[in-house]
Amino acid sequence: MEVKKRKIPERQCLGCNEHKPKSELLRVVKDPEGNISLDFTGKKSGRGAYICRSLKCLKKARKSRRIDRSLDCDVPDEVYDRMETELSENE
Repeated sequence: MEVKKRKIPERQCLGCNEHKPKSELLRVVKDPEGNISLDFTGKKSGRGAYICRSLKCLKKARKSRRIDRSLDCDVPDEVYDRMETELSENE
């Protein structure tokens, strides 16, 4: 009997456009109240977008406004600044 290989879920980084395993990426989540934050656990409820765990990818996604489009809202600059601070602390 053949053992089935488990499928590893992949997501695309909004910064560099690379497909990577979901566990390697960082989730940016917009909760039901409309608050946007980084989800280091991957368990928060809400709409999610994924970026690599690097400041470079976050800055690229910020410049091209891809997170805004993915979460279907305008992400304020102070939210991006807070996310950059959080990411640099956790890198």
